[in-house]
Amino acid sequence: MMRWLDHLIVVPIVLPLLAGATMVLLSEHRRRTKFALSLGSALGLLAVSIALLRLADGRGADMAGATWIGGTGVYLASNWPAPFGIALAVDRLTAMMLLLTSILGLASLLFAHARWDRAGVHFHPLFQFLLMGLNGAFLTADLFNLFVFFEVMLAASYGLVLHGSGVARVRAGLHYIAVNLVASSLFLVGVSMIYAIVGTLNMAELAELLPGIPPEDRALLEAGMAILGVAFLIKSAMWPLNFWLRPAYGAASAPVAAVFSVMTKVGVYVILRLWLLLFAEGAGDSTGFGREWLLAGGMATLAVGTIGMLASQDLRRLASYSVIVSSGTLLAAIGFGSAGMVAGALYYLFSASLATAALFLLNELIERGRSFGASVLATTLEAFEAQGRLHADHDALPPEAEETGVVIPAAMAFLGLSFVCCALLITGLPPLSGFVAKFAMLSAVLAPAGIESTAQPSVDGAGWTMVTLLIVSGLAGAIALARIGIRTFWVPPVRQPPRLRLIEALPVGLLLVLTITMTIESGKVMRYLDATAAGLQEWTGYTRSVMTAAPVPGPGLLKGDTP
Repeated sequence: MMRWLDHLIVVPIVLPLLAGATMVLLSEHRRRTKFALSLGSALGLLAVSIALLRLADGRGADMAGATWIGGTGVYLASNWPAPFGIALAVDRLTAMMLLLTSILGLASLLFAHARWDRAGVHFHPLFQFLLMGLNGAFLTADLFNLFVFFEVMLAASYGLVLHGSGVARVRAGLHYIAVNLVASSLFLVGVSMIYAIVGTLNMAELAELLPGIPPEDRALLEAGMAILGVAFLIKSAMWPLNFWLRPAYGAASAPVAAVFSVMTKVGVYVILRLWLLLFAEGAGDSTGFGREWLLAGGMATLAVGTIGMLASQDLRRLASYSVIVSSGTLLAAIGFGSAGMVAGALYYLFSASLATAALFLLNELIERGRSFGASVLATTLEAFEAQGRLHADHDALPPEAEETGVVIPAAMAFLGLSFVCCALLITGLPPLSGFVAKFAMLSAVLAPAGIESTAQPSVDGAGWTMVTLLIVSGLAGAIALARIGIRTFWVPPVRQPPRLRLIEALPVGLLLVLTITMTIESGKVMRYLDATAAGLQEWTGYTRSVMTAAPVPGPGLLKGDTP
């Protein structure tokens, strides 16, 4: 019999669905009620994701019954066994992504309540439907239902990226919609080809049937997988398919861009899940399919994002390119495929998503205190070497006119410290979690046999290229962020300290405190992620849990019968 904890698996989908549907029925004038419902939903999602994280890690699984045997929880939505019915599955990776989504959703929602939720209509329902689509994409164990949740997520994102109107936002939003419609079409074509060959879309059953596919059908199946992969590589912002990201993220409102930081990770999550499930060891002739493309494309994306960061003259553009850098790093790490590399990449995924979200929110607070065209003026002064004349004029002042000290307002101190934290996180400099993540990945590349091994590590050309790109991207990010930081906080023109509301500063502080906590508890976090990577490598546990999940006996269903 199912216990109440087993129903937690479906709550991340049902809760935002009910909240969003309820708010659609409410008038736009009842903004406080809508915010209260949205906040309650976000807090509930956070609590549920923490509970699922503990259950997936084996803590409290004895209270949840047989559903959580093996560290993977399975929920049969219509009480039909897989692969005939809809199956939702939670393992360590899924629980981690649910937690990340709930954290970013809560932080973005609090920030938006300051003013952005009043910039247009239906912000809160769209936000809840976005969370529903994200959570459903992480939970589903079926490719067709993945397509359904993918479309729910995209439909809500279309409204959010256009939220607030404006010519630049509408132009970038229409490009974003067009590109994602193409990705959805490719998704549907790929899924259709896979179903035509295998006869199932359940991911666990696909993994079991793939090694036995006849040679004459394998080429068509791999073509379908490649088309499906292109759809998710578009969403993952892999070069050269990432031309849409910078304009869309740059034009979106700050809270929307912050929560969009996890949307690119949906594509990374699906590629990681499917590639290790279908093309790892034991996949027959398809073992390692697409590995070279992931490696080359991920490294190219990392290089292009690094160049974009160096060329950026404003913080929002730089934050957008940092999302591209993180996507390239993750895709290349998946291509390496080792458990150590995957564990380090998952740590990096969590840390980079929190950092870029905080940077998007911080950018709006920083820009609020700058006059129109201040960044352009600073760049122009630097280009024409006018800074030296300004300092010369300052030196000519009489001694009594010079300032002996400047009091730093609390708002500027908060913004400055937050900016430094974001810079350290994005560039991977010590001592914060960005450094731990890059160190873990570099260790996995340079010591593929393990640090404890006495064998001489063998690093190939791809490994040295990855090491070089990780180091150079960090150096380029440090240069770009230092340049923007100097122009923002230390340029000679006088600026008024911005007025910050607690509900705006709190989300930024929350995200940064979480990264600091990740650093302090890095040992515990890495042990969890090592177990996650090992579970992904040993995919038979996941498939066995999904395929053997039994329906709940009911009045018309005796134990052992099949509906």
